[in-house]
Amino acid sequence: MSHQQDRSRPSGSSTALSEAYDTALLDLDGVVYAGGEAIGHAVESLARARAGGMHLAYVTNNALRTPDAVAEHLTELGVPAEPSDVITSAQAVARLVADQLPPGVRVLAIGGEGLRVALRERGLVPVESADDDPAAVVQGYGGPDMAWGRFAEASYAIRRGLPWFASNTDLTIPGARGIAPGNGAAVEVVRIATGAEPQVAGKPLPPMHRETVLRTGAKRPIVVGDRLDTDIEGAFNGGVDSLLVLTGVTDAAQLLAAPPQHRPTYVDRDLRGLLTGQPEVTPAGDTYRCGGWTAAVRGGRLALEGEGEALDGLRALCAAAWTFAGPGVCELETGKALAGLGL
Repeated sequence: MSHQQDRSRPSGSSTALSEAYDTALLDLDGVVYAGGEAIGHAVESLARARAGGMHLAYVTNNALRTPDAVAEHLTELGVPAEPSDVITSAQAVARLVADQLPPGVRVLAIGGEGLRVALRERGLVPVESADDDPAAVVQGYGGPDMAWGRFAEASYAIRRGLPWFASNTDLTIPGARGIAPGNGAAVEVVRIATGAEPQVAGKPLPPMHRETVLRTGAKRPIVVGDRLDTDIEGAFNGGVDSLLVLTGVTDAAQLLAAPPQHRPTYVDRDLRGLLTGQPEVTPAGDTYRCGGWTAAVRGGRLALEGEGEALDGLRALCAAAWTFAGPGVCELETGKALAGLGL
């Protein structure tokens, strides 16, 4: 669907997104929770979407925890979930490895329990040392206390010629105190030490989309995320629509500068956006109007006039910026236009 979408401006929807789509493929960190605590309006918004008949699936690049642990955490937060509702990059990378190696082989697991459980589900045997005769190296997020020696074990094995797989390459991960290094930063450590390149399973790459479709059976899915380079690009690569929420790592300036593969179908402040329609952005000559706002490019910078809901102003600015940039990245001055929106 989204490959046919006009990526020069956000789309509108006359009906609530929870009615227009049968399944929400929700990222977790920065969308549902941050640092283990629920993000504002997430619990009640998801409850209402589910009560209205929308299937909720939780799709995360974080390979640290098992689906059972994630489902238990969601339920504790007030978002009832079953382990089968959770799809992790650990599951995607385990399938990727199992497709290439025979059952029962040993693999050096650099990560947390979520990675080990996923590997065992695919008939693979996780081991701890490069000297345990592994046939491959699989790396996933191991949490903030991951020992430096684990990266050394990965490097020893990869330098012996073993294939290297990574659950995901997100450079950062949001937490209660701010933005911290993610698995992508750990992958870079091993890449620098070995000169090798891993096969990657997580968003935005096809293995993760394949895993999600296989496990959810979604017919009309919408991807909901906070990251342009994983969630939104993953939706683009999978040919499905997307909703960007501004509760995680992406801010308004980054959204305005997005190239086509990072431009969401819809944008909203938080998960309440699932429960409403989305306003249309209408072009009029060289200006773009949404709600009470009008945006345009003037003298090499974005200009915004009007009043009303701040998100409408941002949607109008996106249309002006993305049309100006075409297939590239918008390099206009955006600070003044955004200053009045409080985003």
